[in-house]
Amino acid sequence: MENVIEISTYELERGKPMPSLNHSILQSNLIFELKSNYRNKYTIASELSLEMPQKPDTVPDISIFPILTIDYLHDQTSMRQMPLAVLEIVSPSQANDEILAKFERYFAAGVKSCWLVIPVLKNIYVFSDIQSYQIFGSKDTLNDPTLQISLDLTKIFQ
Repeated sequence: MENVIEISTYELERGKPMPSLNHSILQSNLIFELKSNYRNKYTIASELSLEMPQKPDTVPDISIFPILTIDYLHDQTSMRQMPLAVLEIVSPSQANDEILAKFERYFAAGVKSCWLVIPVLKNIYVFSDIQSYQIFGSKDTLNDPTLQISLDLTKIFQ
């Protein structure tokens, strides 16, 4: 008898695993710190679909755009404009290889910086291209020189 793996609507729509509690808390902490420190420099978006040049489209956990003019009367369900950076938080069932393949696509589409957040290790890898990255631990200050962002990771992983 074959094992049947059920995929939730969330996973089908977004093309990624269902997030966990740790994933949710880290996403909230990152958004809070980014908005608190950089709201006048960047627009921070959560779970926004990106129309990729090569299908399928993707939905990063967090996207960082230059300041966008928000039109509450005419909403958008996806963005053609690529963000400056994307942040992906590894879910328990997600493989790093899967995310790195996404990073290759993001960089090819014009994204300048990709962050890989690994909750179980309390690390964030900041990629400036697919082969160049810096690793920051939970007691470090993350520095993304591409975006000129600095974050105290003790606030993220508290």
